[in-house]
Amino acid sequence: MFNFNELIPRRGTNSYKWDGAADERVLPLWVADMDFRTAPEIVSALRDRVEHGIFGYTRVPDAYYEAVTSWFRRRHGWMIDRGWIIYTSGVVPALSATIKALTGPGERVLVQTPVYNCFFSSIRNNGCIVEENRLVYEDSTYTIDFDDLERKASDPQVTLMMLCNPHNPAGRVWTREELMRIGDICLRNGVRVVADEIHCELVFPPHRYVPFASLADSFGSRSAEFLANTVICVSPSKAFNIAGLQIANIVAADPDVRRRIDRAINDNEVCDVNPFGVEALIAAYNKGEEWLDALLEYLHANYCFLTEFFAARMPQFTVTRLEGTYLVWVDCRRLGFTSEELCRRLLEEQNLWLNEGTMYGAAGEGFVRINIACPRSRLEEALERLNRFVAQMD
Repeated sequence: MFNFNELIPRRGTNSYKWDGAADERVLPLWVADMDFRTAPEIVSALRDRVEHGIFGYTRVPDAYYEAVTSWFRRRHGWMIDRGWIIYTSGVVPALSATIKALTGPGERVLVQTPVYNCFFSSIRNNGCIVEENRLVYEDSTYTIDFDDLERKASDPQVTLMMLCNPHNPAGRVWTREELMRIGDICLRNGVRVVADEIHCELVFPPHRYVPFASLADSFGSRSAEFLANTVICVSPSKAFNIAGLQIANIVAADPDVRRRIDRAINDNEVCDVNPFGVEALIAAYNKGEEWLDALLEYLHANYCFLTEFFAARMPQFTVTRLEGTYLVWVDCRRLGFTSEELCRRLLEEQNLWLNEGTMYGAAGEGFVRINIACPRSRLEEALERLNRFVAQMD
């Protein structure tokens, strides 16, 4: 019903991903947007809005909040009070504003590295210091060093933790048990948790996304305290390929926390959204579920194709198990190159654009990140280019 194999030309559309390289031979599998046309229902909603022909300042309607709360209740069993929601133009502005609201200069913010590169800039731009809780890489996956997390969280200078759930680039979908341990450690040590859950819809069975804030009931008498200690940032942008429409939500149950974040949102001038983002979110959450389910099947098949390709043609590399996101993390340390050198040479010699692992912190050295959200033939071509490069090294 949905043709994810269609090769849709994106050059010449001012695509950050495709028009970022002057050479038209470059195949970009780097920045996290997809090469698929979004759900038909979203296109239809946007077309209807364009036909109106007037694009002034936008009021966010009740239907917007109803779409958000209904979606998370229906799909994830998470009951959100509409009063907890603050809309903004993107998850990165949301994270930055939340850090500004809840920390002071010189305070330390916990991150689990390797992790999404904008975490680092959001922390440093607000005058705070990055505190790393490095994830442990073993048996093609990552786990949390909880002893180290406890030590770091007990430092009075550590006041905030940025959680990536599901995790980019590690591909982990944190389990309820793992999230409970994080929540317990942070609550006992007075560390607020800000969870970036932008990839929450991109989860492959049997794994299941657990909204961090939904754990509150499991903390019994401390449930209200846990909820007040938690801020969640979400958006349909990754799952429905609408990042350019600039729409996201911050969910904060505590009124004082929400007031402080709202002030920071206004101070940072990211308090207004555009009419297309509003219409796209409503259409995505109300009508896009069938398309999303089909997308997840296609993405998982792409991941299986990639793992089979590596096993048959490049077995010397380890593909990290992908539980969620469409971003595959590959251990290329056996080549002996730094991540930066490897990605530079792939671009220069094979016109293949990947992300170097060190974008995500020093813990990513020797790894590359591959965006598999593209038609299968395009993914195959990218893997062939990578294989040609590797073959030259032998």
